[in-house]
Amino acid sequence: MNDPFKTRMQQLPMNDIAPNQLTANELLKCKKRSDLVRIAETNGVNLNKALRNLRYEEELRQLQAELVDLQQYVAKKKLRVAIIFEGRDAAGKGGSIKRFAEHLNPRTMRLVALPKPTEVETGQWYFRRYIRQMPDPGEIVFFDRSWYNRAVVEPVMGFCKDKDYERFMKQVPEFEHMLYEDGVILIKFWFSISKEEQKRRFQSRLENPLKRWKFSPVDMKGQELWNKYTHFKEQMFSRTHTPFSPWIIVKTNDKRTARLESMRYVLSLFDFPGKSRSKAVMIPDPNVVARYYRQLQQMDI
Repeated sequence: MNDPFKTRMQQLPMNDIAPNQLTANELLKCKKRSDLVRIAETNGVNLNKALRNLRYEEELRQLQAELVDLQQYVAKKKLRVAIIFEGRDAAGKGGSIKRFAEHLNPRTMRLVALPKPTEVETGQWYFRRYIRQMPDPGEIVFFDRSWYNRAVVEPVMGFCKDKDYERFMKQVPEFEHMLYEDGVILIKFWFSISKEEQKRRFQSRLENPLKRWKFSPVDMKGQELWNKYTHFKEQMFSRTHTPFSPWIIVKTNDKRTARLESMRYVLSLFDFPGKSRSKAVMIPDPNVVARYYRQLQQMDI
């Protein structure tokens, strides 16, 4: 029988282990993990990084397999699931959505990332363009940002008037209560990142030509207007965190942990056939994922 650990080690780039210290032949001699550790110690190689990567990839694979089963259950039961990803810029929303959706059937899954409203849309009821994107029976919809743009980004950047902001804040709990009563399962994530980590990720984006497109003029204001973002974020939590539509805070300074724990949270909400078949841990870490409450320690204060 093929050893998946051994196979993965054969595929791992050598510079992830230690350049010119372990050869492919030495790796092939490993029958189990203890053999690899012994050879690594003999050669003075630190395997911690490689082993962390392997553990993450294995946990991710298991949780993604569970999400595939969950999607089949949602489709069979004609459930409507909407998952909102909110948070400051560079908090890891897009990367998490990518891992959530990576192996799902695109026929019953959608990603919604709406652009700036058109001139016609700005004259309509604010929620109208989001209502069009609500999940159909049997569908999971991921929102990369949502109607909560009006709760934080728009007032911070001066993109809406005070009266529009106040109207939204009064209407959003009623809007979400209607969704709840109509059977829509709404999950609201807030990805919490520290100011120092956000700055580091901004710099990384600017230095990486494959990620430079993610950086925008609005991002540049993120650090400068940090405290203003914090004020409106706290207002949003206080006024829109409800028993039927709670905010779920995810600490995201560690991207990989945030991805795994947010997956676990979603999976923990459903009881579907074959659950835990992959032996994955389904209960999220309360030190990483928790419902909002006023005394909750957040990273982006």
